[in-house]
Amino acid sequence: MYALVVAAGKGERMASDISKQFLFLCGKPVLLYSLEIFDSIDAIDEIVLVVAADNFSYVAKEVLSYYNFRKKVTLIKGGYDRQQSVFNGLNAISSDADYVVIHDGVRPLITQNVVIRGLNAALSYGAAAIGVPVKDTIKEVDSENFILCTPKRDSLWMIQTPQIFKYEIILTAHKKALSENFRGTDDSILAELSGVRVKIVQGSYSNIKITTSEDLILAQELIRRNDTIVT
Repeated sequence: MYALVVAAGKGERMASDISKQFLFLCGKPVLLYSLEIFDSIDAIDEIVLVVAADNFSYVAKEVLSYYNFRKKVTLIKGGYDRQQSVFNGLNAISSDADYVVIHDGVRPLITQNVVIRGLNAALSYGAAAIGVPVKDTIKEVDSENFILCTPKRDSLWMIQTPQIFKYEIILTAHKKALSENFRGTDDSILAELSGVRVKIVQGSYSNIKITTSEDLILAQELIRRNDTIVT
């Protein structure tokens, strides 16, 4: 089983000279948090880390050197967007792989417990995604921002990562999306469009994505409070 961690983005919204995955969070790079989790899970055999080509040496020196990894970590060149980066990572994985765990490197507060529950769901259903129920009321609007309808909140989830798939399922889904020139915002939508049913596994509201400086502040506070446990 492989963990595929995507960390090739530039993160313009962070307004920083350093990409958000390399910023320090409570003493260590944001990216290192999720890598440590995957390294600690026995079911995962190898980690594929997708980064921009010009960051290879930086990652080796400033991120990977901070931790004595038990598992092999392979650096793969990222693409022009997240979907291409994931596809590059998938193509670098051995064709006899069984499952792959895909995770955004800017979600540092994932826990081992959540990953394992996602793995168990994927083993049963072939495809699983971590998410949390929507708390707020959601409105669908038109092009002029007038409300069209209010979807039932109890059927809406905010999707996170990791997302776990049988390797052949997600590789086939990516190839289909590429052939049809379809760009998705996550990997589960590619699986859906291939006719695959994806099981949602409840994660944690603490599993935030570091996008802005405010997110970094929130993550620091969550770590200080040790509040990354699934609720």
